[in-house]
Amino acid sequence: MTHFLVSDENPAGHKLEDLLCDLRADIIKRCNKITSDKRPEAMTVLSNNIKIMEHLSEAIHLATDSTKILDRSFGPSSTQTGGPTRIGVK
Repeated sequence: MTHFLVSDENPAGHKLEDLLCDLRADIIKRCNKITSDKRPEAMTVLSNNIKIMEHLSEAIHLATDSTKILDRSFGPSSTQTGGPTRIGVK
């Protein structure tokens, strides 16, 4: 069973790209709080967070692309209303 993502067992779950976007937004808020801090530790954390956001942006792109492929090939997901998953084995 997935804890966060939509699945047969978790129809109220989230789409991966939505979770990643929310996570990226949280990191941006955190970065805004430390942009003026000139201490080396803060500058390193900010730099690391920027790199993490780049990776998250790429992951968002990949997850969105996967959703588009599934929508195009199998139609919209019906998992949230009790329908089966579109791909994979049960």
